[in-house]
Amino acid sequence: MARNSEKAQSMLFRFRAQQAASMGIIDAGRTRRPKMITEVVQIPACEKWRGQVLKEISRKVSKIQEQSLSDFQIRDLNDEINKLMREKHMWEVQIRNLGGPNYMRGGGKVFDEEGKEIPGGGKGYRYFGRARELPGVKEMFESSKPKAPDKPLEGRADMRKNVDASYYGYNLDEEDGTLLAYEGEREKEAFENLLAKGEKGEEGWEPLPGDNGDGVGWRLPTPEEVQEELVDRRRRTLLDKLG
Repeated sequence: MARNSEKAQSMLFRFRAQQAASMGIIDAGRTRRPKMITEVVQIPACEKWRGQVLKEISRKVSKIQEQSLSDFQIRDLNDEINKLMREKHMWEVQIRNLGGPNYMRGGGKVFDEEGKEIPGGGKGYRYFGRARELPGVKEMFESSKPKAPDKPLEGRADMRKNVDASYYGYNLDEEDGTLLAYEGEREKEAFENLLAKGEKGEEGWEPLPGDNGDGVGWRLPTPEEVQEELVDRRRRTLLDKLG
């Protein structure tokens, strides 16, 4: 029986490993993840490395929740998670460029070991788990929250408190005589002004049909007459501009 180390050094084993690498079938657990992502041109290999990154993100997000960690350890873990997030995005870009599925279409969602979505899968630096409770970070999140208005908006019930009968037009002006007295006074002033100025009335006023005593009553113009009058006014305006 040959040992595992001897099997690994055999020519057949190395040939099969090289053949699997050329086909994109790579054992991600035994091979170091490449630094140059753009040099990996097989879609299965990219998907395997992306899956490995997702597992590391899930493991570190679960670890950052531990209460025994110090603030420095939490900051280091949060930096590592953000670095893995950027690497995951780069693998997704490479898969899309090679013609594979577009994992970025759903916003690059990441889930932990319990199946819950991990917040912070978008762009920019994000804080995960207990990192959101670090000194300085917690104050930053609290300051970014929208402040409550000083005075709450009035609701429908509050507005109805200020509505009385006068809002709907049920005033008591006519019953107590205030409105009638005001209207009578204004009518008397208008009549005295008319008598003082004679039949001419105020400047720019014209007598209405039927008020001259000529027996001509009220008559509304027809649509044809209105149209003819408008055309005539337009014609006179153009002639005045040309003349």
